[in-house]
Amino acid sequence: MATTSIVKSLYRRSLKLSLDWCIRRDVWRPQALNIRDLFEANRDVREPRQLRIILQEAEEALERWKHPDPYRAPTAPGGSKYERNIPPPFTDPPVPLH
Repeated sequence: MATTSIVKSLYRRSLKLSLDWCIRRDVWRPQALNIRDLFEANRDVREPRQLRIILQEAEEALERWKHPDPYRAPTAPGGSKYERNIPPPFTDPPVPLH
């Protein structure tokens, strides 16, 4: 089912977006439960037209709430420590002259 994968993707992106605004897990957890409740409220919707409207509104809400400077883990690509201390490239040891 394509709709199931779309909803799962939307749910994951919603949770990740909320983590961009609040990185402390103890403060974030109630927000995650609220997001879950919003998804559960529409769980039994089966009519394709109504489902399409709900998904479109959710996509628009995600776009509106997108963080201008999303959180990046320091060691992740784009993070403040990413590739900061790259080891020098390996070179062959010098050959002793006799």
